[in-house]
Amino acid sequence: MSVTSDLIREKLSAEIGAIHVDVEDTTPNRCAASFKVLVVSPQFEGKALLQRHRMVNNCLAEELKELHAFEQKTLTPEQWEKQKAQ
Repeated sequence: MSVTSDLIREKLSAEIGAIHVDVEDTTPNRCAASFKVLVVSPQFEGKALLQRHRMVNNCLAEELKELHAFEQKTLTPEQWEKQKAQ
């Protein structure tokens, strides 16, 4: 299985109810070995950063086995709105 930006986006949307997902292939030659993601989900409400990251990691457990690097930022919808306003 090849990990793609679309696959990551689809899984996060379906499995943790993400309402916004930005996925960037950060590999220098865009070979899909390194990704940076921004995930916005109402399921993050009331959860600590570590819990949010574990939710994402559990969702993408199989895909993470194939990646060299994975950077994530997880926000609630309220945090996302505040960040966009800045």
